Amino acid sequence: MFEAFTHIGRFIAIARIIARHDALFALEYLKVAPVYVTLAKLISKRNVEGRPGQRLARALNEAGPSFIKFGQTLSTRSDLLGKELAQDLSDLQDRLPPFSGTEARRTIERELGATVDSLFAEFNDEALAAASIAQVHRAITHDGHDVAVKVLRPGIEEAFQRDMGLFRWAAHLVERARPDLRRLKPVEMVETIAETVELEMDLRFEAAACAELAENFENDPDFIVPNVEWSLTAGRVLTTDWVSGCGLDDRDAIIAAGHDPLVILEKASAASFRQVFRDGFFHADVHPGNMFVTPQGQIAAVDFGIMGRLDLQTRKTIGEVLVAFLNRDYRRAAEIHFKAGWVPANQSLDIFTQACRSIGEPILDRPQNEISIALLLGQLFQITETFQMEAQPQLLLLQKTMLVAEGTARKLCPEANMWFLTRPLIENWMVDNLGPQARIRDTIVNLNDAIERLPRILDGLEQGAQMMSDGHIKIHPSTIRALHGETSQPRVLQSLWVIILFFTSIAVAIKFF
Repeated sequence: MFEAFTHIGRFIAIARIIARHDALFALEYLKVAPVYVTLAKLISKRNVEGRPGQRLARALNEAGPSFIKFGQTLSTRSDLLGKELAQDLSDLQDRLPPFSGTEARRTIERELGATVDSLFAEFNDEALAAASIAQVHRAITHDGHDVAVKVLRPGIEEAFQRDMGLFRWAAHLVERARPDLRRLKPVEMVETIAETVELEMDLRFEAAACAELAENFENDPDFIVPNVEWSLTAGRVLTTDWVSGCGLDDRDAIIAAGHDPLVILEKASAASFRQVFRDGFFHADVHPGNMFVTPQGQIAAVDFGIMGRLDLQTRKTIGEVLVAFLNRDYRRAAEIHFKAGWVPANQSLDIFTQACRSIGEPILDRPQNEISIALLLGQLFQITETFQMEAQPQLLLLQKTMLVAEGTARKLCPEANMWFLTRPLIENWMVDNLGPQARIRDTIVNLNDAIERLPRILDGLEQGAQMMSDGHIKIHPSTIRALHGETSQPRVLQSLWVIILFFTSIAVAIKFF
C-alpha cells in the first residue's frame, strides 16, 4: 500500500512536469489515472512552444535520466506513437550537466582500489561528454596511451530503480485500463528498458560488448573499435583507447581531411550491413556523436552501452522481406510475415498484401537516394493495430538504428543511398543464407542434430519401457485398446520403429561414407 502511494506521488510530480510543457496528450491518450492527470493540468503553468513531440521530449529531458531513456525507447515505437511524434522523440538528446571531477576521481579510486595519480599519468578533471548515466574524461596512462575514462553518475542506480518501479506500475495500469493496448506489450517494453539500463549501469557489460564487436571486425581495415583497458575497468569505470576524428555527418570536415564522402559512406554502409546480417550483433546508438572518421579514413565507433542482437532466423526473415519489397513482390512480402508468425493466421493474406503495396509503392517510387528502408519498416510497424500484429522489440530497435544511420548517410553524401551501396553484400548474403545450397546445408544440419539426439531418444524409450514393465507407469485400459486397434501389432509402435530404422540407416550411411 505504501509503495502504491509512493508511485502515485511520483506520478503526479512527473505529470506536472509534462503538463508544464503542454505534453499531457500522451497520458490522456493512455487513459491512465485520469484524476491525477487532470489535477496536474490544473496546478501547472504551460509552455506551448513547438510540436507535440518536441514538447514531450523537453518534458522527459527535465524529468531526468530514466525518462530520457524511456523517451529514446518510445522513439522506436512509431507503431504506437505515429511517425512524426516518434521522429521528434528520436531527437531527444541524452545530455545532462556534468558532475564534478572530484566525484569522478572518488568513484575511480573506490572501484579500482588505487589513487587516480597511481593509475594515470594525467587525468583531466573536466568531463568532455556528460549523458544521463555516465560521463567521459580524457586521460593518459603511465605507458603513454591516450584513453577515454567513462564514469557512472553518483547514485544513478538508486534513481533508476525508483523510476523503474514507477514505470512497471504505470504499465500494469495501462494493461488494465486499455486491454486493446496489450498487444503492444507495455509491461514487456518496460522490462526491456530495465534490462537494457541494468546492463548499461555495469560498465563491464559495455566493455564486453566493445570487445565482442572488435573481435567481429578484427580483420576489417575500414572499421575500428577501441581496445578495452581491462586493468582500468570495473563495474562503474570503463577505460578504452581514445578515438579522435571527424563526426561521421560532418561532410565539410571529412572533405577538408582529404577523404571522399562517397567512399566513407561505402565503408560505413558495409560495416552496418555486416553487423546486422553477418553477425546479428549491432551498435544500436549510432548517432554522429558515437561515429567518427579517423585521419586514416577509417570508421571508428564508441559508446557500446546499447547493442542489438538478431538471431539467424530473424535475419533471414528480414532479408526475405526486404528483397520482396525491393522486387515489389508484395504477395511474397505478406506471405513471409504470416510464415514468421508476425501476423496472426486469422488475418486476410490478400488484404495484408494490399497493405504492403500501399506502403511500398510510395517509398520505392522515389529517386534512389531518397528511398528509406527504415521508413518502410516503420510504416509496416504502424499497421500493427489493423492486423493485430504483435510488437517485435528487436526489430523496433533495428528500425530506429537504421533511421538514424540513414539520416547520417544523407548528411554525409546526399546523392547516394547506403543500402544500394551495399547491394552486392546483400545479394551474396542472400545467396549464402537463403539460396538452394543454404537450404540443403540447413537440412543436413537439422538432420545431423536429429541423429545426435537419437541415442537420447532411444535411451528414453528404453527407460520408459523398463518403467512400464516394472509397474511404475500405468496406462488406462482404453488407451491400450486404442493403441492395439484391430491389428496384432500396435500402429503407434509400428510407426515408431519405422522412424527409428530410418534415422539409424542414415546414421550408418553417414558413418560409412
